Amino acid sequence: MGIADRGYMHAGGSGGRRLGPSSGRWTITTWIIVLCCGVWFVDGFFPSSLVRTDLQWNTAAGPAESQAWVVVESWPSVANGQVVKGAPRSLDDPPQGRRPDYLVLAPADGQQSGQAVYRRFHPIERWLHFSTMEGFLRLEWWRLLGFQFLHSHAGITHLLFNCIGLFFFGPLVERYLGRKRFLAFYLLCGMFGALAFTTLNIAGIVAESWGFDRVPGLLFNDPGTPLVGASAGVFGVILAGAFLQPNARVVVWFFFPMRLKTMAYGLVALAIFTILRDGPNAGGEAGHLGGALAGAYFIRRPHHLHGFFDFLGKVDPTSDRFRFRAAKAKAKIASNRGGANDEEVNRILDKISQKGLHSLTPKEKEILNRASKDRQ
Repeated sequence: MGIADRGYMHAGGSGGRRLGPSSGRWTITTWIIVLCCGVWFVDGFFPSSLVRTDLQWNTAAGPAESQAWVVVESWPSVANGQVVKGAPRSLDDPPQGRRPDYLVLAPADGQQSGQAVYRRFHPIERWLHFSTMEGFLRLEWWRLLGFQFLHSHAGITHLLFNCIGLFFFGPLVERYLGRKRFLAFYLLCGMFGALAFTTLNIAGIVAESWGFDRVPGLLFNDPGTPLVGASAGVFGVILAGAFLQPNARVVVWFFFPMRLKTMAYGLVALAIFTILRDGPNAGGEAGHLGGALAGAYFIRRPHHLHGFFDFLGKVDPTSDRFRFRAAKAKAKIASNRGGANDEEVNRILDKISQKGLHSLTPKEKEILNRASKDRQ
């Protein structure tokens, strides 16, 4: 097989959606989209319930589950001051039949000091969502992976935008890395998003214990605040795509054309700005930022993916990077036989790796074709 037969020499280059060998099997990008949609669809069939995610108590004995509690905060709003008879691990019957997604209770007798925080979850989301409390303090490590496929708590709009981002940018990165390394890349970006969220949250909790009410850039959420969704991995994919094809044109909100690099760095700047001013969804933006930084790092150092996921294979022949190396080896043999200049062929292949096929001039494509024919 010559250079002209390689996948990146066909129309569409590395920005196309045909990934790796034409075996007809689903790509990893497709699997991720299907899993996210499938979990959202299945979890929605199960009833949701209020689950206690945090308990702050100032006495060693703790609260009695049979005692009366009073509502002090809720969303959507439930009138403060309502009495709830007993507050066990989960509340199946919210006050007056209302269905708040967030509920804070305190003892009604006023003799004990403390509060219990409840949030509404569907069953799958309850066991897989990530938070500082469950994922870090309780060392429930599976949540680092599970939360990346959950969207029930965030809503269908969150799911839709994540799937769109994967659909458009996932194939570009998957083609470059190959199926196995792309899976490792995507999951690592999500995990680093969770770690960024946890780091800023713990720093905020420590700062608050020292008497600092607000420090720009830190998260002062309670440790039970859930983190869900694929967006940390998607941000990593977008930053990787901006590295591979920085000048590719994208249209944002159907009206604003811009370079992929501009869009990616703009999203990172927006995430930083939201975190610094403690804006809406600052916790989610912390996850986005962690995923983006991981994506920018690992796409430049893909060999590190093997260290984390050796079981996924150290050589992936579906990868453009693997094919580039093979093409270089053949081009070197061809040049030794009097074909194209070795240094020139290597330069062109490196250019494809960094900027995509669209960046080549007709002369550069002809050099690659000639090197391939010399090898045959």
